[in-house]
Amino acid sequence: MRLKRWVAAGSALLKRGLPGYCAFCLAPLEGDASWCSECFEQLPWNRPACPCCGDQLTNDHQFLCGHCLSKRPAFEAAYVALRYEFPVNALVRDFKFNARPRAGMLLCELMQQSLPSPPFDAILPVPMTPERARDRGFNQAHWLAFELAKRSGLPVLEARRLKQGPSQRRLNRQARFANLAGAFVIDKPPPAYVAIVDDVVTTGATAHALALALRRAGAQRVDVWAAARTPLVVDDA
Repeated sequence: MRLKRWVAAGSALLKRGLPGYCAFCLAPLEGDASWCSECFEQLPWNRPACPCCGDQLTNDHQFLCGHCLSKRPAFEAAYVALRYEFPVNALVRDFKFNARPRAGMLLCELMQQSLPSPPFDAILPVPMTPERARDRGFNQAHWLAFELAKRSGLPVLEARRLKQGPSQRRLNRQARFANLAGAFVIDKPPPAYVAIVDDVVTTGATAHALALALRRAGAQRVDVWAAARTPLVVDDA
């Protein structure tokens, strides 16, 4: 299959990818598409998924995942088109750590596959503290939000991150939620329906904290709009 041939070359194909050629297998394309139909069908689509948090479900008969059955997050729904598996994980890393605009454009196009109709009133990217932004030099959620805004016509809101805390990567689910309690503030009243934009959703702790801040500021409904969801974590690590 074409998508499997991309494994050997890794992100080098993406770096060489140009309009007119499939971003994943470099097959010639017709029209304005960024991928061929075969590669598109083979992408790790996030199905079946929990409609609340977007986490992977084990079968089509489940309605909610175990975490949302026990305690719903502050946001109501997650629109996450893909799972964080190859080649999507390679695409995200190339964008996030190498700041590749081509990778970001492809993620935006894939995110638009899950845009609801009617759409949100506004979108809000996950913010960084000024210190973290200076260290990394790039906020992938901010970039995605403004590119999606150009494509969809949605306004972009801003949130302030009051505290950074330790990195979320080494924390379990419970610690991630505790680490972000009270971390965000919204300075201006938001519209009724807002979507939080990020590249990847892991436990949903960041989106939960931002949703609480948005609701305190006056939002009536908050959803999540992201490119990928990490696989189901059964041990809550």
